Order: sequence, then C-alpha cells, then structure tokens
Amino acid sequence: MNLLTKLRELLAYEPAVVAWAVNGGVATVLAFLLNLDGTQTATVTTITTALTAIVTAVQARPVAVSVVTGALATVAQAVAAFGLNLPPTVIGAITAVASAVLGLLFRQNLTPAATLRGGPPAS
Repeated sequence: MNLLTKLRELLAYEPAVVAWAVNGGVATVLAFLLNLDGTQTATVTTITTALTAIVTAVQARPVAVSVVTGALATVAQAVAAFGLNLPPTVIGAITAVASAVLGLLFRQNLTPAATLRGGPPAS
C-alpha cells in the first residue's frame, strides 16, 4: 500500500481528526512563525475554524453534532479573537488546543460518512 492510498484512507475514515489537526497546525503556524498582528491572526483562525467545522459536518455523521459543535467553536474563536483583544500567540495557542480537544471528541462520537457508505477498509 503506497503513501497516497494510506492518505486517502486516513482522509476518508478519520475526517474530523484530520480537519481539526490541520486547523490546529494552521493556528500554530500563524501564531508563532508568521509576523501577523492580532486582527489578522484572529481573522484567519476564525475562518479556518469555520471551514474545519464545515468539512467535519460534510464528512461525518450525525451532521447535527458536527454543525452545533463547529458553530460553537467558531463563535468561541471569534469572541476570543475579536472580543478579548488577546495577543496573536495566545489566539493561536487557544485555537491549537481547542482543535486537539475537538478532534479527539469527534473521533469518539462521529461516524465517518465513508464508513456508512462502504464499511471499514480491508486490512
């Protein structure tokens, strides 16, 4: 099994984990490696959190869990980023930690849509 096949399986059968891991990685890069101000960091992390919630809702079932949790995460991200006037490093750290927690919660409580369509991958 080559790397591309393994990556496709990971994306198909662990969509929430992958999406939230990417979100946390983006937040970490924004906070610590790029020289962005607080508003720029807040804008990008809020948008990526919303996109992550959408990807999770499309790729996992039940949709209601993904939508409600993703919406709450996005609102919380926006409030923390725009309402509390936190430094960019704190915004990135909060987003990275929240992404890790949400990825683990989704991993336990959602079923990937690919599993519902065709069953688990053959070993």
